[in-house]
Amino acid sequence: MSDAQSQPAVPVAHEGWTPATGPDPVLRARRGLIGAPVSRLDGRLKVLGEARFAAEYVFEGMVYAALRYATIARGRISTLDTRAAEAAAGVVLVMTYRNAPRIRPAPAFLTGPKAFGGSTLPIMQDDSIHWNGEPVAVVLAATQEQADHAASLIEVAYSSSAPRTFGDAESDPRRPDHVLFRPTTVAVGDAEAALAGAPHSVDVVYRTPRHNHNAIEPHAVTVAWTEGDLVVHDSSQAVKPHAWTLAQVFGIDEDQVHVSSPHVGGGFGGKTVWSHHVLAAAAAKLAGRAVRLTLSREGVYRLVGGRTNTEQRVAIGAEDDGCFTALIHTGVSAITPYNVLAEPFTLPARIMYATGTLKADQLVADVDMLSNSFMRAPGEAVGTFALESAIDELAVELGLDPIELRIRNEPEKDPSTGLPFSSRQLVAAWRAGAARFGWARRKRPGESREGEWLIGMGCASATYPHQRFPGARAGITLDRTGHATVRVAAGDMGMGTSTTQTIITAERLGLPLDQVTVAYGDSSFPGTFQAGASAQTVTIAAAVIAAQRELVAQLLKLAGEESLLAGLTADEIGCRDEGLCELADPSRWESYVRILERAGHDEVSVVASAADPDEMKAHSMHSFGAVFCEVRVNEVTGETRVDRVVGSYDCGRILNPKTAASQLRGGIIMGIGLALMEETAFDERTGRIMNPSLTEYHLPVHLDVPRIEVSWTDVPDPLAPAGARGVGEIGITGVAAAIANAIHNATGRRVRNLPITLDKVL
Repeated sequence: MSDAQSQPAVPVAHEGWTPATGPDPVLRARRGLIGAPVSRLDGRLKVLGEARFAAEYVFEGMVYAALRYATIARGRISTLDTRAAEAAAGVVLVMTYRNAPRIRPAPAFLTGPKAFGGSTLPIMQDDSIHWNGEPVAVVLAATQEQADHAASLIEVAYSSSAPRTFGDAESDPRRPDHVLFRPTTVAVGDAEAALAGAPHSVDVVYRTPRHNHNAIEPHAVTVAWTEGDLVVHDSSQAVKPHAWTLAQVFGIDEDQVHVSSPHVGGGFGGKTVWSHHVLAAAAAKLAGRAVRLTLSREGVYRLVGGRTNTEQRVAIGAEDDGCFTALIHTGVSAITPYNVLAEPFTLPARIMYATGTLKADQLVADVDMLSNSFMRAPGEAVGTFALESAIDELAVELGLDPIELRIRNEPEKDPSTGLPFSSRQLVAAWRAGAARFGWARRKRPGESREGEWLIGMGCASATYPHQRFPGARAGITLDRTGHATVRVAAGDMGMGTSTTQTIITAERLGLPLDQVTVAYGDSSFPGTFQAGASAQTVTIAAAVIAAQRELVAQLLKLAGEESLLAGLTADEIGCRDEGLCELADPSRWESYVRILERAGHDEVSVVASAADPDEMKAHSMHSFGAVFCEVRVNEVTGETRVDRVVGSYDCGRILNPKTAASQLRGGIIMGIGLALMEETAFDERTGRIMNPSLTEYHLPVHLDVPRIEVSWTDVPDPLAPAGARGVGEIGITGVAAAIANAIHNATGRRVRNLPITLDKVL
């Protein structure tokens, strides 16, 4: 990195990335700020406690909210007595379906370009109950303690009926309309027939449980109505869709909702529009007071959906040399009738391996539960557990090294669509990762031990699709001091989005980092972005590149005939050293300050839109990786310890190695929890989550986290903005399979149901 930083300044051509040309050569090269390790620019604010989160905003006359949750999963309210709560000290309002404002259901995820709701259920509009934990009352009081106490005084009784459970519903599943807008079924040849005729095969069922979100910042919202407009301070992953969705609920214009979310203490897919947002805004409207509603940890489990459970069949047929003749990945996941997110676990099987025939098919079973939602790497996190475990089982059947088996089945093009890959350096990642990990030291199952601890090594492929959202716009203002301010309606959950965009902007404008400010987290800013799908960085980058091009064109017009750059066209202009220069002769240069001074302008501002993501239509675009894991399993107690994880990734150009490494490590840690600990205990009789707290829902703590090493190929993707693909979600993928495969290598036992608790190992 030091070599790159010490290189002389090189002008950055203003004609940057387009879907047709890919990223410009300067951004693809390792130089300057791109690829340099930069600490998060908001880190100091957070360390000093100066960053304000959703539950830290205060309005004059603000009151505090508490919720009362239903204790049945299906039925109606038969008794609802709020008199004691209304008479309690400090209480301002008790809102139930009887007095709640008439509002519309929230448009659910995937039902529209800006739809951001957890489900399409009406919220507190009648006496019906649809899941165990649905809010039945909101209490507003002068203090949080008074609101909590009053909520406990409400008397509620129900007329209930037996809820639909996964055990019952999976016997009569249905076919969803799509899985993340992809076909539910993919068929290339007759895979079942090819499997039956294969000389070697595996045909196995894997199961994964429900998972709940546990961001370090619980969900909270502070809202107020001001002259008919709704002001929302929230913890949101997408401020513009958040504002649009709330506008639909309350029947007002989008520009009447102002969502501010500059700091988010973790999201992972869960920080979207849920019941508490709507209830807080409705109660504020009814009471005529500003409201703060902060969910307890239990409240998050009751109101915020997570990953649903799955049952997956993976079957693979192979020739004697290991080449696949059939690859089948099918199964069923739970869902509610009020959302459209079918957990897309078959997506990795569609693109990862060359095979003579291919079959992928997904069904869903309707159950009475809180709507499932996005959770880090939806589909891929649990889908790679099944697929990559089956690959390992086939390697044992064939007597082949599992890395060699994967490499022998490396595809030249997308097996399901026939599209070419934009870039795929997975084999290089496998080779580099195996060398770094020391894969050659791996022994046969049961042969490596230290006392009563059995030692094992496992590996798995990782993958997550490259995505870029449409509707990306960015604004840049350059003032006469040479300082640039970028405005984007994006979010930063702590992963360093604003830092990375500062790097990109500074590089493209030839400015030092401290001469660039990225303003974000406000729905009034340009563009529509989501901090999700590992897509936000490249989506913003495309918009920033477009805005930089427009800014250069405007500056050239302002430069006038007296400028050294007079007579040049915008295509002949680049940026370096805080000014514009001729690309062919960089010594022909003029500073931004001088251009604005001569033109008599205090600043110049532009807003530009990125081109549509057409590159995704003509190419198969994904991030890839190879995950290696070493575990020890106690043969007496069955306890499993992860000793070491090495991740070797192909994610295109790594824009900021410091934040990228942090993202990948965080995903790996989440993968350890997925493999060994996380499980939402769900009472199938009552539809109630039984472990709604961090006391009983287990997550990795410091002593569970081993040494984690991450590396990457750093080969730019020629079709991705700035050459980069996403790193936010790929880290969790493949980890559970690598751990399960390592446990098999240690003990000879194959565990196919997550989490891998000691009772399953013994």
